[in-house]
Amino acid sequence: MLNNLGKVSSHTLMIIAGLVWLIAGVNVFAMGIGAYSNQQGWITLVLMGGTLAIFLAFHLFVFRKMVNKHTERITSYRGTKTAVVKFLDRRGYLIMAVMMGGGILLRASGFVPTWFIAFFYTGLGAALAIAGITFLIRAFAHASAQ
Repeated sequence: MLNNLGKVSSHTLMIIAGLVWLIAGVNVFAMGIGAYSNQQGWITLVLMGGTLAIFLAFHLFVFRKMVNKHTERITSYRGTKTAVVKFLDRRGYLIMAVMMGGGILLRASGFVPTWFIAFFYTGLGAALAIAGITFLIRAFAHASAQ
């Protein structure tokens, strides 16, 4: 009984991954939207184009690949209970720590202007949220396929 403490099925692990990425994405997106409130006029339209570019870059070249890689890894645990922290691998945790730490440092330092936070965080947050939603969709598709 104690051997399974803190261990979950691959289906639950996928749901955890989806919720973590979705919550992170919504929070980052909200910071970006908040920064948009400080923008006025035509610059807002330019920033929206930047938001779309950041979203596409992170979605297509970073998070889509990450979701595919972690989905494959998590589904390979099928039939066994796995530690709840294994929704990410070591590299994934390192990337998450660098991204979070870098974001906190950027905002706290005042080094980047509000307009940068507006377009970058909104695009990045949307891409993170879509990654989370993709994990959740795959979790439920995987469960119904069994």
